[in-house]
Amino acid sequence: MRHPILSTALAGAVFLLALAGCGGRQDAAAARALKSVNAVDETNLSDIMLTVGDPQEAVNYFTRTAAENPDRIDLQRGLAKSLIRNSQPAEAAKVWTKVITMTGATPDDKVGLADAQIRSNDWTGAKATLNTIPPTHETFERYKLEAMVADSEKNWAKADSFYDTAVGLTTRPGGVLNNWGFSKLTRGDAKGAEKLFAEALTYEPSSFTTKNNLVLARAAQRKYDLPVIEMSQSERARLLYTAALSAVKQGDVTIGKGLLQDAVDTSPTYFEEAARALEALDSGSKKS
Repeated sequence: MRHPILSTALAGAVFLLALAGCGGRQDAAAARALKSVNAVDETNLSDIMLTVGDPQEAVNYFTRTAAENPDRIDLQRGLAKSLIRNSQPAEAAKVWTKVITMTGATPDDKVGLADAQIRSNDWTGAKATLNTIPPTHETFERYKLEAMVADSEKNWAKADSFYDTAVGLTTRPGGVLNNWGFSKLTRGDAKGAEKLFAEALTYEPSSFTTKNNLVLARAAQRKYDLPVIEMSQSERARLLYTAALSAVKQGDVTIGKGLLQDAVDTSPTYFEEAARALEALDSGSKKS
């Protein structure tokens, strides 16, 4: 099967040959057609690089094309986004800082900068950037970041308000509900966290991180039985291990040992961490 970009280029080439056969007076039309074909190809390639392309290849592509076209804000945005995909948030923040000064910059570009700043642990910078965004710019990404900044300052009331607003602005709130639940868990509201993690799983039932967080929230309330959720045999073993460690940390050693044994017995392959933890507990009990 031919690549769609190659197909477009071939179709454009055929069209250009037809124009060339009509004589020199068609040169201007041919030039316009070529420019149009190149623009389509470039847009397709940029989209591919930002979605399914290799992250490092995307960085290389946008670095090169942005350098060749320094006034193209779309290429600068592509470079910033590709740097985020390639786990280079500090470098992305530098590019976003340039983008917000360019003609055509929008509030979303400032949101992109704040996101990069948070990813690079520049919470002060992120707060300052978000404060420059007009209050009328009400988007999911903006309020998600506002909630995270409020969390970092332990301003729980503001964080809850922003999280609630963000959830209402998306049809896929699983990730932000998980973040909100983790916030609740860190401030000691295990019951509230459990509710949010359970809700998050209704949107993203395959998220193991959320499943693990749900078990942690339940264990914090000394509810060590696994919740009724979708899980594979391997995931069940891991979740039992999480519950076991939580039980031991809270002094429920006997329950913890039982959960560790269940984890070892449940795992479809050798579960080294659980087996080692169980052996350590057994050795400790024998010595005492």
